[in-house]
Amino acid sequence: MLDPSSSEEESDGIVEEESKEVMAPQAGSRISPSRTSESSGGLAPSSSRSSARPTSPSPSAASEEKEDLEKLQRDEEERKKKLQLYVFVMRCIAYPFNAKQPTDMARRQQKITKQQLQQTKDRFQAFLNGDTQIVADEAFINAVQSYYEVFLKSDRVAKMVQSGGFSASDFRDVFKRHIEKRVRSLPEIDGLSKETVLSSWMAKFDTIYRGDEDPRKAQQRMTASAASELILSKDQLYEMFQNILGIKKFEHQLLYQACQLDNLDEQAAQIRRELDGRLQMADQIARGGKFPKFVSKDMEAMYIEELKSSVNQLMANLESMPVSKGGEFKLQKLKRGHNTSIIDMGQEDENTLSKSDVVLSFTLEVVIMEVQGLKSLAPNRIVYCTMEVEGGEKLQTDQAEASKPTWGTQGDFTTTHPLPGVKVKLFTESTGVLALEDKELGRVVLHPTPNSPKQSELHKMTVTKACPDQDLKIKLAIRMDKPQNMKHCGYLWAFGKNVWKRWKKRFFVLVQVSQYTFAMCSYREKKSEPQELLQLDGYTVDYSDPQPGLDGGRAFFNAVKEGDTVIFASDDEQDRILWVQAMYRATGQSHKPVPPTQVQKLNSKGGASAQMDAPISQFYADRAQKHGMDEFISANPCSFDHASLFEMVQRLTLDHRLNDTFCCLGWFSPGQVFVLDEYCARNGVRGCHRHLCYLRDLLERAENGAIIDPTLLHYSFAFCASHVHGNRPDGLSTVKVDEKERFEDIKERLRVILENQIVNFRYCFPFGRPEGALKATLSLLERVLMKDIVTPVPPEEVKGVIRKCLEQAAQLNYERIKEYAKIEENVGRLVTPAKKLEETIRLAELVIEVLQQNQEHHAEAFAWWTDLMVEHAENFLALYAIDMDAALEIQSPESWDSFPLFQLLNDFLRTDYHLCNGKFHKHLQDLYAPLVVRYVDLMESSIAQSIHKGFERESWEPVKSLTSNLPNVNLPNVNLQIPKVPNLPVPVAGLSVNLPQMPSFSTPSWMAAIYDSDNGSGTSEDLFWKLDALQTFIRDLHWPEEEFAKHLESRIKLMSSNMIENCVKRTRMAFESKLAKSSKSTDFRISPTLCTMFNVMVDAKDQSAKLCAMELGQEKQFHSQIDDLIEESVRDMIQLLVAKFVAILEGVLAKISRYDEGTLFSSFLSFTVKAASKYVDVPKPGMDVADGYVTFVRHSQDMLRDKVNEEVYIERLFDQWYTATMNLLGTWLTERMDQQLHVYQLKILIRITKKKYRDFRLQGVLDSTLNSKMYDTVRNRLTLEEATASVREGGMQGISMKDSDEEDEEDD
Repeated sequence: MLDPSSSEEESDGIVEEESKEVMAPQAGSRISPSRTSESSGGLAPSSSRSSARPTSPSPSAASEEKEDLEKLQRDEEERKKKLQLYVFVMRCIAYPFNAKQPTDMARRQQKITKQQLQQTKDRFQAFLNGDTQIVADEAFINAVQSYYEVFLKSDRVAKMVQSGGFSASDFRDVFKRHIEKRVRSLPEIDGLSKETVLSSWMAKFDTIYRGDEDPRKAQQRMTASAASELILSKDQLYEMFQNILGIKKFEHQLLYQACQLDNLDEQAAQIRRELDGRLQMADQIARGGKFPKFVSKDMEAMYIEELKSSVNQLMANLESMPVSKGGEFKLQKLKRGHNTSIIDMGQEDENTLSKSDVVLSFTLEVVIMEVQGLKSLAPNRIVYCTMEVEGGEKLQTDQAEASKPTWGTQGDFTTTHPLPGVKVKLFTESTGVLALEDKELGRVVLHPTPNSPKQSELHKMTVTKACPDQDLKIKLAIRMDKPQNMKHCGYLWAFGKNVWKRWKKRFFVLVQVSQYTFAMCSYREKKSEPQELLQLDGYTVDYSDPQPGLDGGRAFFNAVKEGDTVIFASDDEQDRILWVQAMYRATGQSHKPVPPTQVQKLNSKGGASAQMDAPISQFYADRAQKHGMDEFISANPCSFDHASLFEMVQRLTLDHRLNDTFCCLGWFSPGQVFVLDEYCARNGVRGCHRHLCYLRDLLERAENGAIIDPTLLHYSFAFCASHVHGNRPDGLSTVKVDEKERFEDIKERLRVILENQIVNFRYCFPFGRPEGALKATLSLLERVLMKDIVTPVPPEEVKGVIRKCLEQAAQLNYERIKEYAKIEENVGRLVTPAKKLEETIRLAELVIEVLQQNQEHHAEAFAWWTDLMVEHAENFLALYAIDMDAALEIQSPESWDSFPLFQLLNDFLRTDYHLCNGKFHKHLQDLYAPLVVRYVDLMESSIAQSIHKGFERESWEPVKSLTSNLPNVNLPNVNLQIPKVPNLPVPVAGLSVNLPQMPSFSTPSWMAAIYDSDNGSGTSEDLFWKLDALQTFIRDLHWPEEEFAKHLESRIKLMSSNMIENCVKRTRMAFESKLAKSSKSTDFRISPTLCTMFNVMVDAKDQSAKLCAMELGQEKQFHSQIDDLIEESVRDMIQLLVAKFVAILEGVLAKISRYDEGTLFSSFLSFTVKAASKYVDVPKPGMDVADGYVTFVRHSQDMLRDKVNEEVYIERLFDQWYTATMNLLGTWLTERMDQQLHVYQLKILIRITKKKYRDFRLQGVLDSTLNSKMYDTVRNRLTLEEATASVREGGMQGISMKDSDEEDEEDD
């Protein structure tokens, strides 16, 4: 922007370059349609009509030419209007006296553009792809992924960015709210608070958002933008409104210089003239009766009073502006000479100035440079100067030698004398011994004025008698400042009727005592008070011709008032122009004096040039007139319709604001508010009109898609409503008819827009942005529905309006998500039930997402109408229920694939306090309750048949367990983490549906390597898995209705109890049958199938605790009954197995019973062995029997220990086995109490007894069981028999009841 104070040379080039284009259109000329829009001036006339042109052009061509001509004329009128408006705006900026730039407005953030949004998406996508160096954990990555998918890729966000309603801080706030719930749900970590996690995540977010951009540059840019948003200089304001109004640089420069915007006195005078004109206009309205139409006839008188009151207020504001540092005089009563209708002229004496009211204070700088012509003194003599202002202190320079009397010393003085006397004396030091004072060589006395030259000059000194040098000169400079309240000064000739009654040359000062009080004062030398003064109130100054008979003075002007004329004359023309301009500003007159030289120039038609003694301000005025700007500068502001002008500038300012880089939401910047406030106050724009225009402009932008802050609408609407209903928000009691009509029209438009925004609340306020806007919209709607400003609207009425809006919102939101999900009506083409169900589940996910976002981002705004939001959600779900019912109706009755849909919806609804067991939730339960019951019925029959057929062909081979070690992994093709229940097998009797065949159980290949023990049979494991899967499925349904949920649980537990009971019974029967078919000799081996049957019992016991136990204590009968059955069955199986072991031992004892004493077989066997042993090595009889039995026992123990998974059952079996067999041995020996055992019987029994004792002890049988009375009896009998046999047979050949290491080694 060009500096307004730039030199004439700098601006001439621009002016001359553009001057060729600035031409006013001539009367009767035709404007060429080919003229470009870049022309800055008037429109040039076109060339004369060509002779080659057809005499009768076609109608279309003539019509187009006429339209182009009209368009150019409209453009020209618009340009002139903007130039005139810019002049008024410039004056508001140059000298504001009503408004200040506000510093308490909310700071606006930089808006996000579409390019920045795409850049942000790319940066977050790069982070998710791992292309950045940012280290993050899985939880943060998931949060960013969700933020990217839900927020950044949302079409609602893209639309709002296009509307200019999103800032970077909004993006950050949404992410922060998005992660707060996630961070709160994270598990606690010792030494790491969740606030630390949140701060870390936000820092990473900032890093991702910023990308590779240097943070210091971003900070500098933000700081600069924030500074420009807070306060603007005058030059910045000029430049802003040049852009707003389309004013060119050179046009601004011409207007700036011609309007003298840098001259505060001129601007203050312009304001005084404007206010005086407004008072006169009020009088004209009152006299002419041309009042606007008011709602009441009584308001016409009030209107005049309001006009005058507003002008008086502006006068008071102007009066409060500082004039001078020392002036304390303030008029207690405002008055203007041209307006006597509101001022009591009888009190004029009270406001008359006295001489003491005029106070001036000057600062003088006296700089002494050197003295010339000092020749009589010896070169080494010391000289110095003193300086003083009469009536003030005396100052002295430094000492210097007479050969070089230079100083450059400055003395500062203050005085109240407009014509002070400044004395400068030259001294030399006295050399006499008795001299008391230094010797004065010369002096000079000066009387400077503020107009005196500021540079140093030589002055001849008056020498004393003691100084032989008669040509002494002193070089010094005196600078006398111009006080703020002194507007002009100089010597004038003057003559008046009441003052200055003699034509005489005097020193005059134009003094501004206050903003509305000026005085022409004449001063004598060395006097602080004026000799005479003329208060300029009511005077009119103008140029005049020379007066005959008055000698002295060359250029005349006068000040005229009713009954009084004062004639002034200056010595040159330029001084006269300056005096007239200064007095013109002071009088506040409407007539602007024109210098005679200017009049001659206007009348000369380009002849004689203006005299070059005119001031520079006149030069700028001439240039402005040359370029067609004079009409805008000299235009009377009071003759314009400022209401329409302000309407225009406010509209253009709003367009400029909405298109800048800030997310303003319709709020003006502080600088714009300042200029608009000043314009309204200075030009009398009514506050209601201002806000009505503002509302209309804002509503138009909102209707076109711009984001407007409802709080801003609320402020303006409340102001207008208060004004229309007579509450005087700006002190105005009058209400115009058009204001009321426009208000009612805007009120209706505002109501429609607000209702539309509430209907589209998800799209007008996406993700709760702008923050608090939806809540403010609801509050504004309630205000708009009020009939007046006092009576509140009934809550039912507000509720009814919002209910209607939310009903429409439900319909709109559902249509939008169906469109987003790309679900079509599929007319004329076949859609498979599976595809339809898939679309319904996808739609359900979107429905839940919408409801969750409504709760998270919009519920707070509807806090006063929570029930309406619940109704909205129910209406929204009811629309979805139509599509859901249609999708479920076409599903096959044999298909259970719709259960994931129920769980998805139910898991959301049951956790929502308002929607749980609501209308849709109950409808969902009614739909699925028969399906669940039917599914459980069919599943029960299926499992029962599988048990029956499974046990019929059961091989009892052990399989890997699925129930105790099933890993927590996602099975393939399982959606929503819902356990898949196997399909049902063959049709159940009594049912007409064809159910698919249930596959036989097989362990998935991916599970093969994770089990290390054998468990139950295939049938039992299949049963337990199915029961567990069924119960998990029912439990994960989380049925919301408590009674039905208890019924389902009871039904499943009872079914599980019955199935397990059946399994236990069939296993016991199979165990008994298997055992009965096995061998009774020592060749019998415990098979894995028998262990599997034991393990089935173990699994049944474990599963019954989970599958058959009810939650409530009084309903645990299922679990207790099945436990009793299992315990009874296990006890029977142990007894059967022990009986089998006893039978095998009985067979062994039967074999050695042949050696009983006294039998023929015993004697024969003994003789045969003895005879044969003399010739060959005969094996010991009976050792094979003993070894076979010991091997059988050990194998059985190892098999049971290794294959059976329940230690308690093993210990119980071993205890009973040991006790039963030891009792059998004791009984057998007791029966032979009177007989002596055969040595071979003794050896076998000793071996069996010792091995049995040792093996069972190793298996963990307690000592109390091992060392029973029966064992002691057997051991004592065998010990006795051993002693007897040792005596009789000569030894036992190493077999003895005593323990020995050799025997242990042999056993091993």
